[in-house]
Amino acid sequence: MFFVTGTDTDSGKTQVAAALLYKARTRYGLKTVGVKPIASGCKRTAYGLRNADALMLMEQSSLKLDYEKVNPFAFEPAIAPHVAATDAGIELSPEGVLARLDLTQYSMADFCLVEGAGGWRLPLGNNRYLSETVVALAMPVIIVVGMKLGCLNHAVMTEELIYADGLQVAGWVANRAQPDMARFEENLASLKQMMQSPFLGTIPYIPGADVAEMAEHLDLAPLLQSP
Repeated sequence: MFFVTGTDTDSGKTQVAAALLYKARTRYGLKTVGVKPIASGCKRTAYGLRNADALMLMEQSSLKLDYEKVNPFAFEPAIAPHVAATDAGIELSPEGVLARLDLTQYSMADFCLVEGAGGWRLPLGNNRYLSETVVALAMPVIIVVGMKLGCLNHAVMTEELIYADGLQVAGWVANRAQPDMARFEENLASLKQMMQSPFLGTIPYIPGADVAEMAEHLDLAPLLQSP
């Protein structure tokens, strides 16, 4: 089970997570499941609140779970989750998130990804963070670097924080979510020098973020070899 975090909100971590699930399922024949414990910006449907990112993960999961098992904390406003939770009269905490994760169900998959929201230090309120839940589960972390101006600082700081929290960084992905990043190759080369964890691949700018096409640029070997 891996936790997927991003360097910021728009790093493309959902698309990368979906591509990883797709490749694990189609190339390696693994049973997959994707989970997004907290999501804001959900839409009201006849079945309740639904989040596009959570639905994308479910689409690439061979282990079919009820929506509430995939996204237990769903908020309608597209704002910071802890603010949305306060408005909804819900108290978020690392322990509360952990209690809503169905680890027994998730363990039935060969390859499980738990996607965060925002970056590594997603606040839950009361000076608590989602990263505390990841630490409690000792999950190795995959970093999705959104390739744009400022990503070098964000990527290195994110990796350093995860290591400081005592966790393993299983690898990082360079995701070119924006087509017009200046000096892309030079920035990528700098990241490869500065990052300490395994490099899982560079995803070029792909209009529509086609999951199957994105998967072709990812190397799952370091993840599958992880203990």
